[in-house]
Formats: sequence, C-alpha cells, structure tokens
Amino acid sequence: MDLSQYAELFLAESREHLSACNQLLLAWERKPASLEPVGGLFRAVHTVKGMAATMGYGVVTDLAHRTESLLDYLRRGAHPATDELLQLLFRARDALEQAVELSVRGRERDLDLSAITAELDRAAARAGSKGGRAAPPSEPTPPPVEALAAPGRLVQVVLRAEAPLKGGRALLLLKRAQAFGAVHAVSPPPAAFEAEDFDGRLSFRLESPAPADQIRERLRATGDVESVTLPEEEERRAAAPAAAAGAALEPARSRHLRVDLRRLDGLMDLIGELVTARGRLNELAAERRDPAVDDVAIQISRLTADLQTEIIQARMTPVWQVFDRFPRLVRDLARQLGKQVAFRVEGKEIELDRTILDELGDPLVHLLRNAVDHGIEPPAERRRRDKNPEGEIVLSAVRERSSVAISVTDDGRGIDRAGILERARRDGLVDAHADALTDDQLLRVLARPGFSTADAVTNVSGRGVGIDVAATRLRALGGSIDIRSEPGKGTTFVLRLPVTLAIVRALIARVGRERYALPLTYVAETVELGAAPTTTVEGREAIVLRDRVVPLVYLRQLLGVPGDAPPPRRPIIVLEMGERRSGVVVDEMLGQQEIVVKGFDAPQGTLPVFSGATIMGDGVPALILDAGGLV
Repeated sequence: MDLSQYAELFLAESREHLSACNQLLLAWERKPASLEPVGGLFRAVHTVKGMAATMGYGVVTDLAHRTESLLDYLRRGAHPATDELLQLLFRARDALEQAVELSVRGRERDLDLSAITAELDRAAARAGSKGGRAAPPSEPTPPPVEALAAPGRLVQVVLRAEAPLKGGRALLLLKRAQAFGAVHAVSPPPAAFEAEDFDGRLSFRLESPAPADQIRERLRATGDVESVTLPEEEERRAAAPAAAAGAALEPARSRHLRVDLRRLDGLMDLIGELVTARGRLNELAAERRDPAVDDVAIQISRLTADLQTEIIQARMTPVWQVFDRFPRLVRDLARQLGKQVAFRVEGKEIELDRTILDELGDPLVHLLRNAVDHGIEPPAERRRRDKNPEGEIVLSAVRERSSVAISVTDDGRGIDRAGILERARRDGLVDAHADALTDDQLLRVLARPGFSTADAVTNVSGRGVGIDVAATRLRALGGSIDIRSEPGKGTTFVLRLPVTLAIVRALIARVGRERYALPLTYVAETVELGAAPTTTVEGREAIVLRDRVVPLVYLRQLLGVPGDAPPPRRPIIVLEMGERRSGVVVDEMLGQQEIVVKGFDAPQGTLPVFSGATIMGDGVPALILDAGGLV
C-alpha cells in the first residue's frame, strides 16, 4: 500500500506530539520530583514511534524506541529529573523533530544520530540498573494510519514482558484471529515481528460479527498475552447505560477535519474576486435603477458576506499554535546566557488569521531574544537591586475592537534612554540638541536598520536587526509596534494587528484625482478641518480634540499631489493606534466599502505610508494607506 498520501498527516500529528513533549519537559524541569510529565512524554513518543513504524520511517522509529525505553525506565523507577537527564531528553526531542521533517522529505540518509542514540542507550542502562527491570509499556499500540479506513473492528494486543519468542507468539495470535474472519492493517507488519526491537505490541482490524468477549478470550488463550483491547467496542459499551435510560444516542462523529491551508488560501482568493465583482454589480445596479437588478444585487451581497464570514472563520487560528514554541526558546536562551527567567503566556485562546499568525513568529522571536539578552539582568545584578534573582517575561494577547494586541513584557533593567540618545546623536539619527527621547522617538531610533544597544556582536544579538525586523514585518501586516520602558522596572513592546488581512472594511478618501483606502480598524472618528481649535506641537500643526492634542498629516502635501487648490472644507480622519493619535487631512471622503487587500513591493524611494493595493468596483486600482506610517 502506498503510504505517501499520509505523509502530511503524519507530519502534522508528529509536530503536535513533539510540541507536547516540549511543554512536558519544561513542566518536569519546574517540578523535578513529579513523575506525571514522564507518563505524558512516554505516551507522546510512543505514539510518534507507532506512526513512524506504520509509515516505514525506520530512523524515526529507532530513535523514538530508544527514547521511549529510557522514559519507561524513568517512569517505573521513579527517577527525579536531573539537569543532565533533562538536557539529554531535550536533545532527543529535537533530534526526533529533525528526523520526522527529513523523513517526510525522503532525506533520512542525511541524518547522523549515532551520538544521541548512544547517549540514550547509556542513560537507559544506568536508569535500568538503578531502578530495576522496566516492563514493556502496557499502553496499546496506536492504530496505523491506513487502519482508519480499513474494514472491521480495531484490536490492540500487548504481550507479556517475559514472553519468549514474542515474534512467534504474535504470528500465532494472528492465526487465531483469522479463525474469526479476515485480518487487515496489521501494525507493525508481520515481517517486523522477528526484529530485535519488536516489543510485543501489535494492532489489526478484524472483520467478524463475533462478540468482543469471545474474541478476547480466544486471543488470550494464545498464552503470554497481557491485554487484548477492542477500543471501539468499549466506547459503545460506555454509551450503553445512557441508551438504556432512554437517551437518543447517535454514533460519535468527529466535528473536525484537517484541511490543507492552500485550499483555504484558494477559497480566500476566490471570495476576494467575488467581493470585487460584487462591488461592480452594486455600481451597475445603482446606475440602472432596475428593481429586478437591485433585488439580485442585494441577494448576491448578502450571500457573499455570509460566505466571506464563514471562510474567514475557517482560517482563524488560536495564537497558542505559535506561542507554544516560545517557552522552550526562552528557556534555552536563558541557560545559554546564565540567567534565570520565568516565562508566562496569557491569552492563548485569542484567534488570528492563519496567514498573520505564521508571519508573526519571527518578530516575536526577535523581541523575546531581546528581552532575555538586553532586558533581564543576571541573577547577581538583580540581587544587588533587591529584585528576585529570577526575571519574568510575559507574552500576552488581548482582543481590542477589530484588532489584536500582542505584548512582550519583561521586568528587567529597562532601556537606557540616555545611552540611546547619545548614540543616536553620534550616528546623526536625532537632532544634536535633543535632550530627551519620547517613547515614539525611542522606537524610531531602535527600529533603524543596524542600530543596536549591544556593545559587542554575539550569537544572540548585537547586529541591530531585532526591532528593525519586527517593525518592518508589522508594517507589512498592516499593524504597528509601540514601546514603553521604565529604567529599573522593565520594557514592554506592544504589537497591534488586524484580525484578518485578506478582506477588510475601509474608508475611501480622495486626494486630488486619486482614491486611497484606510482600514477602519484604526479609524477612531472623523471631524471637519476648522471645527476644532488648532495649535502647534514640536513644529507640527495639530488640533485639540476633547482635551487631547492630535497632530495633523496633510495627505496632499505628504504625497506631493499636484492639481487645483484643495477645497476649503476638508475632512480629518482621526487614526488611533494604542496611545498614539494622528489626524489625516484629505480632500473628500467617498464612503465605506469592503476591499480585497493585495500586497505589493513599493518602488524604491516610495514613502513608507502604503501597506498594499486594492481594485475598486469600477476596476481602477487604489493604494491602501498604512495607519502605522501616518501616526
């Protein structure tokens, strides 16, 4: 049977189990005396091993088997976690991840795992000599991938640890099973029963109407059988009392389906084209003024909106799917730098469009590395400052109206504004006479390419790319980044992002003969120029709006739009991103509409105030203004 069709499924399932291994190892490290994480680790590795054996990935199977053997000794011998042991298990987990990735790509031969397997074997031997004999695990073998579609009932068997000739016993058991009916999807394959690493666990599908108790009794009679399990029968038996009580039970059905993200991308592209066509249809309906056409246009608009909502919801993904890899990153980096760091994640259930979430990984990595390296002080320094020797970093996500705010906060030394100001003066990044930096100015200096607060380049930082990369990526996603820092108390970076990128509701404005779109995510309100008192702040014209000063940006002057003089009465679009506000002065507001966002590479020398482009209902393109570049 060709199993290549299951490679992507195997990869996705293995990544989930290995991610769980990271979390369990970190939990064991926090509570070394607890053996609860070890059982979870064993089950996760055991599952990866079973799936890899089914797929025929020998390298993954072997490495998982050796890791599983060590974990089995550890859980049965009640061995507490030691630093040496945890480091070995972390390396084994990373090696498993690499082996899974390369095996799926057909590159198993590129792996050299001799060092890690030798270490695992030595550790297992030491654990076994200290804790006595470790019996083979009693958990049944996970069903092979093709067993999910094979006919019959799933049967899982575990032979006794002391059983001689396990391979022969397993073959005899299969022959007994065939007396009941056809046997399918045997895992591991019968040819593997004679291998040295066959541990007496097997599963298969059995086509037979015989009662489950009769099957169990007959197979146990083979001898040296520790357990025979028919999980599907047991699930039905567990549901029987409810049925007997009169409950109308339906067969259990999975409500989740794995879908290739490329299919969702394709659907989003199609709905984007449909939204553009809907805009054109609405314009034609307004021109024709035909009641029949109006009715069709209204119905198409409603159906398109419903379909769009469903597709966007299908793409929404909880942020934990990216956040879950960061505890390990922070832990390894803190050890490398000789620091103590407690890492906490909040708001893991908040959802974002999968495309945005995938792009968010790199900026967060840079910010977390900066927090550990530049923010958190070494334990001795923290003690001198009467602080807990263990620093704290918090990664949190919260929903704000139609956007999501993700913050990285540390309780470290804070940013040395005086030092940054001196270096910025020296590099000509700020006015030579400036005597202080606001949070906004501080961020603009830190985000300059090549600017770094490190005194020397290391393998962790010092190349001046962290904040620059984060700010650039956030702008490309239509988001923004803010900073708050207090000397001796710590620093917070706040990333604000739209919930979805592909289709957004926008305010359409005209400047000269051109139309521009501003996503409503960051539009706080609109006022008319002249309706609010004006003032000047740091050389910039501003309005005073409900006791708050809002600097003005004249889009006509900023973009150098030629043509007639602007109209006397012009609207101001007030943008709000966190604590920052700005008023964008345009010639005219044309209304609101949903637009399909298309990314684009701006020509060299273009002002950094555009985040993409869109096609209007009349087929004419319009640029999308980047709120982050205007506030």
